[in-house]
Amino acid sequence: MTQEMLFTVLADAILIVHFLFVLFVVFGLFFIFLGHALKWQWVKNRRFRIFHLLAIGIVVFQSWIGVICPLTTWEMTLREAAGAETYAGSFIQHWLQSLLYYTAPEWIFIVLYTGFGALVLASWYVVRPHSRAK
Repeated sequence: MTQEMLFTVLADAILIVHFLFVLFVVFGLFFIFLGHALKWQWVKNRRFRIFHLLAIGIVVFQSWIGVICPLTTWEMTLREAAGAETYAGSFIQHWLQSLLYYTAPEWIFIVLYTGFGALVLASWYVVRPHSRAK
C-alpha cells in the first residue's frame, strides 16, 4: 500500500467515525424520547446519557468559539497529504460527506447546534437518567 493510499484510507476512516458521531448525537436524542414513550430502560442509562450530553456539548462549544471540528481538520490534512482534493475520491467519502456537510451561513449552524443541545439538556428533565449506583 502506498503512502497516499494509506492517507486516503485513514481519511475515510475518520469520515466514518465523524458520521457515526453525528448519528450517535442525533439518533441518541430520538431514541431517548422514543424509549421514554416505549418504557425502554436503557435510555435512562447514566453513562449513555452523560456521553450523549458531552457529545453535543462539544459541538455547541466548538460552534460558539468558532473552532472547526478536529475530525474535519484531521480528515482534510490526510486528504491533502494523500494529494487528493478535499471531498473527492472514494465511494464512502463521497456519500458520507454528502450527508455530513452542508453549505449555509455559519450562524445557522450555531443556532441549530445550540437548539439541539438545549433539547438534549431538556431530555435530562423529561427522561431522567437512572441515579448513580450506590
